[in-house]
Amino acid sequence: MPLDFCHVSCYFVLICYKNFESRKLINFEFYKKFSSLIKMKKSTIILATSLLAISSLVSADIYLKETFTDADWEKRWIYPEESDNLGKFKVSAGEFYADEIESRGLQTSQDAKFYAISAKLDNTIDNSDKDLVVQFSVKHEQLIDCGGGYVKLMPPTFDASKFNGDSIYNIMFGPDICAPVQHVHVILNHKGENKPRKKLIVAPADQLTHLYTLILKPDQTYKVLIDNKEEASGKLEDDFDLLLPREIEDPNAKKPEDWVELAEIPDPSDTKPLDWVDGPSTIPDPDAKRSEDWDDEMDGDWEPPQIPNPDFKGEWKQKIIPNPDYKGKWTPPLIPNPEFKPEPLIHAYNTAYIGFDLWQVKSGSIFDNILITDDVESAKAFAEETFVKFREIEKEVKRNLDDQENEKIGKSSPPESPGGLKFEEVDDDDDIIDMDVTLDKEGKVLVTEPDPKNDLPPIVEQNKDNIKVRDEKDEETPSDSASSVSEETPSPSASSQTKQDKDEFDKLFEDLEAEIELPKRDEL
Repeated sequence: MPLDFCHVSCYFVLICYKNFESRKLINFEFYKKFSSLIKMKKSTIILATSLLAISSLVSADIYLKETFTDADWEKRWIYPEESDNLGKFKVSAGEFYADEIESRGLQTSQDAKFYAISAKLDNTIDNSDKDLVVQFSVKHEQLIDCGGGYVKLMPPTFDASKFNGDSIYNIMFGPDICAPVQHVHVILNHKGENKPRKKLIVAPADQLTHLYTLILKPDQTYKVLIDNKEEASGKLEDDFDLLLPREIEDPNAKKPEDWVELAEIPDPSDTKPLDWVDGPSTIPDPDAKRSEDWDDEMDGDWEPPQIPNPDFKGEWKQKIIPNPDYKGKWTPPLIPNPEFKPEPLIHAYNTAYIGFDLWQVKSGSIFDNILITDDVESAKAFAEETFVKFREIEKEVKRNLDDQENEKIGKSSPPESPGGLKFEEVDDDDDIIDMDVTLDKEGKVLVTEPDPKNDLPPIVEQNKDNIKVRDEKDEETPSDSASSVSEETPSPSASSQTKQDKDEFDKLFEDLEAEIELPKRDEL
């Protein structure tokens, strides 16, 4: 059946659209045929190209798109049957957001809880011959200290009513932060075993929204994007322990006898100088003389003291040079692994559910804009409509909120002292009662009333014959000091107390003892 113009145009444009380099594959005869047909009406060409573009859009399937902006989210997302001890999710935009409606997401709401919730995809996706794109956003606005923020994709056999940490999953993807470790999980299930990516991907741990994207391709390669920026990529075979190695060390190989693994050797041409003194390190002092009162019978044989040897240079060692015969560390040669078997579908999964199975010490994480598709461009467009659109607005809102908090801290009252003790102003008019505190011979504390008759300043030492005042600042003569003391010493009339004054003083003293919880003298 001859090819008409529409068939040829669509076929040619399809090849160019899918792969620019594939135009090299078109043979010359086909190109001549197309060149002759291209002279036909331009309207037909436009029609064919439009049909091609429409067909490419129709072929992009969306298996799940969740924004949590409607009231029916609880009909789509279900808890397992045994969920009494699980943390509860709620839909919220959080404490700060770019848009009150569009920023809503699924938020953890209880501290120190396990969480489990799942939703069924609109259709089961089989990514054997197509891309698998998993994309969602996370905002740890609580400044998470330890907790997960990842999703799990489950097969059609998954039982949502029994969802827990032991449920089999196809893929686990997303951030997991527990200080000081903060990384992005990419775990693929292969033959019943969960295989993590061998290299670490660092996850952001701030309070802003971040977008996570995983792309699995039919050519068994993958990409991980954070905030639309590629953070990791490679071959599944290289970065995951999914297959046995293609090559192994030859078990029959042996290291050659003349193989030299010593990297450095002493320089054989380096010899010790003739004047090199490598001992002794000390010598008798040539200037020392025997003292006249030295007695050999009493003191033993006299020997001069030792002093450092001025000519001593230490132990001589040959210089170290690279070994000219060094061949490096020997390793057995590699041979093809006889047990290696390629698997063309290590990237492929049948996926029908998505869920969150998390533990969080401090709750508050918000998950939003979840997308599962087979088209990378659709994921990019959705990211532009959601994450990119509101990113800078959210940053500005957060900056304003931080500025307000900092301003409040600057105007706050003085901090409380350690242990919860409050700072209080001291009233200068309050009466201050001095106490005599001493230690007895056994080390016990004795608290006694001061004797008014001997109520002298603590810096005064009494002496029957002389009274001196010790003052580090003022250097006074003994006579001046005695004079000043005599002026400060209370007169007998001033120090005498009536019985009523004595009783009041005793009561104040007992109240003070009780307040500071010191034992009374008669209790010691």
